[in-house]
Parts: sequence; C-alpha cells; structure tokens
Amino acid sequence: MRLSLSTPSERKPCVFYKKECKADYVLAVKENQKTLYDDICDYFRIDEIRENLTACENYRSTSEKAHGQFETRNFYITDDIAWLSNKSKWEGIKSIGMVETVITKGEKTTIERRYYISSLATHIDLFMKAVRGHWAIESMHWHLDVTFKEDANTTIDKNAATNQNIIRKWALAILKRVEHIHGKNIQVKAKRYAMSLDPFGSLAQALSI
Repeated sequence: MRLSLSTPSERKPCVFYKKECKADYVLAVKENQKTLYDDICDYFRIDEIRENLTACENYRSTSEKAHGQFETRNFYITDDIAWLSNKSKWEGIKSIGMVETVITKGEKTTIERRYYISSLATHIDLFMKAVRGHWAIESMHWHLDVTFKEDANTTIDKNAATNQNIIRKWALAILKRVEHIHGKNIQVKAKRYAMSLDPFGSLAQALSI
C-alpha cells in the first residue's frame, strides 16, 4: 500500500501509517517546516549530488506541452539521509526526494522545486507514482472547489452532501474524458454542456454511448 500525503506536520501521521496501516508514505515538505525544508533544499542544491543521482538511476525526467507552455519535471530520490537533522522524528523515513519543475512559456522560464520525505527505499518509479497521485488529488479538489463551487455549498444533510460530492466527481470524470470535443478547459466544457439544448445527447455522443 502506498500513500502520498500533503505535509509532515507532526510525527504522529508517520507512526500511524507505518504501524497501524502498514503503509508507506511520501510527504511533501513545506517551507514552514524550516529546518527540514532548508536541510533538504541545501542538499539537492549541490550539482555533484544531482549528477551522482542521475548516474545511479535515482533520477527520471518527463516533458509535456500543456496550456501553451512546455513543462519539464525532474525527479530525484536518495537514501543518503544519515546527515539529516532530527530524522528520528519521522517514523520509518528511508529517503528524501525532490521534484524540479521547469516551465517555459514564450521567452519566460520559471523553476519550482518541491521536496519530500518518504518511507520508500530509493525506488524512483514508485516515488514518481506517489507524487503524481498527490498532484491528481490536488487537481481534483481544485476543480471541485473552483469549477463546481463545492466549498460554497451550504447543504446541511450529510447524506445529501455526500451524494452531491459523488455527482460532482462523476461529472468531473466525464468532462475530463471528452477533452477531444471541446478541449481541456474543464470550466469551459461544463458551461457549454450546461447551456446546451440537449446536454445528455451531446454527452452521449461525445462518450460514444
């Protein structure tokens, strides 16, 4: 069982997932985790370390075009953590990782780096899978809030709220499947189908039902 969580705010979640659930974790390290964040940031800032990780296949790179921009993601993972401050605080920690995202749009290039601690051994493919899974969950919650205004929902009945959440996720899954009809913008597609004179017919045609 593999889990990807948002932030290691305390030791307790690590203990719970390792001992109670018998699961591995991949935790994103935020800047407010000052010592941990700075230690890992300084480590991956060293060119020689990144070169060594690339040479021993603890590195992967992916590239894609999306939303008019070119994105390259560089994934690194290492079990070289003997030097890490207070590592005993994190139950079962075996590795640290970094994802460097380079975004080029026109003549402008931006670089974003995210850092992680993990109970996984140095298995780059599992690390990539866990991180991508976390991004997918973040994307889903963003659309539920922004596209479907879930946070503005005032439904009090728990069963009704649960049913509405299921319907929103179902609608989001359908809208993602029909990107070949109206492009990738979820909000635009939702509005077009809502304004359609035959929304169910249009969806059935798009989904080849």
